Amino acid sequence: MTQANPDNISGNINEQDGGLTKRHAFGIATMMIIAFTTFAMAFVIIGYAIMKYSYISDGPLISEQVFEIKKGAGLSSISDKLKDEGVISSARTFKMFVKFDGGEANLKAGEYAVPPDASMRDVYEILTDGQAVLYPVTFAEGLTSAQIIRKITGINNIPGDAPDIPSEGTLLPETYMLPKSMTKTALVKKMRAEQEKLVDVLWEDRAIGLPIKSKYEAIILASIVEKETGVNSEREHVAGVFINRLNQGIRLESDPTIIYGITGGEKLGRGLRRSEIDRKTDWNTYQIPALPKTPICNPGRAALAAVLNPMKTEDIFFVADGTGGHAFAKTLREHNNNVIKWRKVERDRKRATQKAVKEAKKEAEQ
Repeated sequence: MTQANPDNISGNINEQDGGLTKRHAFGIATMMIIAFTTFAMAFVIIGYAIMKYSYISDGPLISEQVFEIKKGAGLSSISDKLKDEGVISSARTFKMFVKFDGGEANLKAGEYAVPPDASMRDVYEILTDGQAVLYPVTFAEGLTSAQIIRKITGINNIPGDAPDIPSEGTLLPETYMLPKSMTKTALVKKMRAEQEKLVDVLWEDRAIGLPIKSKYEAIILASIVEKETGVNSEREHVAGVFINRLNQGIRLESDPTIIYGITGGEKLGRGLRRSEIDRKTDWNTYQIPALPKTPICNPGRAALAAVLNPMKTEDIFFVADGTGGHAFAKTLREHNNNVIKWRKVERDRKRATQKAVKEAKKEAEQ
């Protein structure tokens, strides 16, 4: 039987102790890494949950507020501005979730109404998908292009320089709802586009047999109808009279066309003189046998529709009736009687005005 060597036994024990120590250290390190990773993940998850809760929770606003994104503003400046104006509670959280969603490019210039208690998620949706705050701008029917451009130039809330005056009759006068970011040039472009679109639709549904050869001629005649009457119920009737006159080769004899040839559509401020009625211009329909050279204003929707679908009537005359409307007639005799009535109204008004002036002067002298 071989006797065991004490030295070998001691060496084996030492090797086993060393191996156990290394394995133990490796195991501890692994467990520490796992624990740290788990802790880190838990920290991230908890942190994300907290930020997510903050993102979807009610915001600090106590009443509706209009928030403006300036043209060219980036996500960082928008986020900081939202925080500074009290719309959101954390610029960092808002910025992070917008980036996560890939919505940075969808933040567009404009003004947006943010309701009270809106969460950051609500604010994000409003700024990307919501309707910007719109402001009404109204242009009256019958304005010339120069008058419309003057009005646009005088509106300080619309940015940009005023463009050149467009051709007469190319703009559609009505109420436009505009975002604050729309420029003056963009507004004029919109008015032209709306007019073209409207005329295209009305032209397709026009009455049969009209003595109007083109859309442009329709705009010219509509501009005369627009200046002749501001009474909605009369537009189709006035249009019907002018259509009858064109069909019968009778001159339109419209006073506003004379005035346009004198002032370019500005107010004359007095009655027409005989010399002006007799003077031939490109617009004076007392002297030219057909339509004027160009429109005399920018007609509205109703006047354009009236010209392309006029009232069927036998009337070929009309004159003011003293009530703001007109008296229509089929024959010259009827028309002359209506003119006599209108002249009497004018005389009565003149006398009443003179009397009022005298009484006011008399009271001032007492």
